[in-house]
Amino acid sequence: MTPLVRPHRLAPGARVAVVAPSGPVPEERLQAGLDVLRGWDLEPVVAPHVLDRHGTFGYLAGTDADRAADFQDAWCDPSVDAVLCARGGYGAQRFADLLDWTAMRAAGPKVFVGFSDITALHEAFAVRLGLVTLHGPMAAGVDFVKNTRSQEHLRATLFAPETVRVLASGGSALVPGRARGVTQGGCLSLLAAELGTPHARPTADGALLCLEDVGEEPYRLDRCLTQLLRAGRLDGVRGVLLGSWEECGSADRLRDLFADRLGGLGVPVAEDFGFGHCAGALTVPFGVSAELDAGAGTLTLDEPALR
Repeated sequence: MTPLVRPHRLAPGARVAVVAPSGPVPEERLQAGLDVLRGWDLEPVVAPHVLDRHGTFGYLAGTDADRAADFQDAWCDPSVDAVLCARGGYGAQRFADLLDWTAMRAAGPKVFVGFSDITALHEAFAVRLGLVTLHGPMAAGVDFVKNTRSQEHLRATLFAPETVRVLASGGSALVPGRARGVTQGGCLSLLAAELGTPHARPTADGALLCLEDVGEEPYRLDRCLTQLLRAGRLDGVRGVLLGSWEECGSADRLRDLFADRLGGLGVPVAEDFGFGHCAGALTVPFGVSAELDAGAGTLTLDEPALR
């Protein structure tokens, strides 16, 4: 497995672009998030169409073309050090193929942060750009603007990544054990939806796979896991980290489901790892070598997420 490139950490005064790849962004939450970023001595630059709403499909933050242009312009702007997503929802898959990935690769590595629907872009960044990305809170996300733990963990990852080499969940082991691999993953339903697309990885060979979701009935999660299994997407996985499952059913029912679908992989599986759609969500770098200790509930990075 070819190592992915780690972007440079941020420094005070860095310019960070805020984009809306997916759903429409509430203005008051955006302003609250911008205030947080300015409090970190960053200079947020809001893309032109962040507050747009599609005229026909109100679940999109503007047209596919406008969202793609905002994203590409931000990434290719040499004065921008990081691109932060404003929120998730739905829509990243719709414009992923409109991006000029050759131009984006030529622009060089920079920090990219988001989660949920942004899983589609994490996959694309790994496959097309060979770049480490951050699965973390978004600039206009409820948990970011209201939760100090989420803010501080992201801030430490951005500015002093050597201080967050060990991610401790306080959770338990569904399947105990230790495993080494490279982190990847994201929202389960998005990983299933990405199968067969140009940006989808064919397997999880050598991976520590991070999975989470929100608002999905257990049978839907079952269907997504079964699809990944049948497609061979979980082949070669070294370990699994289960994040948050807000509004997805009872903990006992979910535990039975994960034991049934993942227990046969023969790898460690850690529960309640504290990333995803939950208060105080941890920032998890994707594309870095690490060791999972499912029993201890820890993920130890071999090196800081950012250089």
